[in-house]
Amino acid sequence: MTALVFLEHHEGELEKGGLGVLARARAIGLDAAGVVLGSGVGEVGASAGGQVYVCDDPALASPLPQPRVDALAALVAQSGADTVLFAASVLAADVAAGLASRLGAGLNWDLTDLRLEGEELVGVRPALGDTVIADVTWVGAPRFGLVRSGAFEAPESSGDATVESFSATFEDFSTQARMLEQAHEEASGPSIEDADVIVAGGRGLGKPDNFALCEALAKELGGAVAATRAVVDAGWYPYSAQVGQTGKSVSPKLYVACGISGAIQHKVGMQSSGTIVAINKDPNAPIFDFADVAVIGDVEQILPKLTELVRARNA
Repeated sequence: MTALVFLEHHEGELEKGGLGVLARARAIGLDAAGVVLGSGVGEVGASAGGQVYVCDDPALASPLPQPRVDALAALVAQSGADTVLFAASVLAADVAAGLASRLGAGLNWDLTDLRLEGEELVGVRPALGDTVIADVTWVGAPRFGLVRSGAFEAPESSGDATVESFSATFEDFSTQARMLEQAHEEASGPSIEDADVIVAGGRGLGKPDNFALCEALAKELGGAVAATRAVVDAGWYPYSAQVGQTGKSVSPKLYVACGISGAIQHKVGMQSSGTIVAINKDPNAPIFDFADVAVIGDVEQILPKLTELVRARNA
């Protein structure tokens, strides 16, 4: 079974989401190759390791989906790949849907794991509001899968890749759109998808101003701040920081949950974290059922003291 994994890139570096999917595909036994599409990206694919296909064309300069559908359709035909996998993002979702429609193929989305059962690829995804985990398959090839952001950890770059160039013919309608402007969010520190440490806040913080306590601890730990759906819906913190079923999935080395009850909708977004520390004044909070370290107490008192201890240790 051969697979292609779409690898997004930004400012000359491959995104971790695609690299994690590629690593998982290879780990379960798929003959998987990365795919890098863009303009001036001849050297970008080398950091993926293993076999990497690169289409370097001016038509792919802007991050628009339709030219990428053309390029991937051409590569599927040339390589004979029977599986194409994507790490979820706005661009990847558009490309995956367009490619599945173009080739008349099945697309499974929101996957959190992949495995091989004999010659059959099986995807795993939450269902019924994340209350159950379902196995999903495909009725035929080619198979397309969109993997939830942060589901797999990206390995360290080996830099040892076999890069093979390919070309594609672009449809007239694929080159009609033009990107006039591209805005970038101004932010300091790592994103929640890339951070090794995340300090997350929930309703138990009591008020939006208390997110400053999370930010102070995250700064000392060199991490990022995340939030639950309840607080972003309430306007306490930006939606871009939401972790959970309708937010992002993360897998940091350390996840500090502050005033978070641990509902299943939040759990599915952070349960693959290395070490989970939960701070909550409710000793019966569900999050303590799966936390590695449980701290029962008021976050308004504990967080400042914890931040002081970390600051002293850093000094």
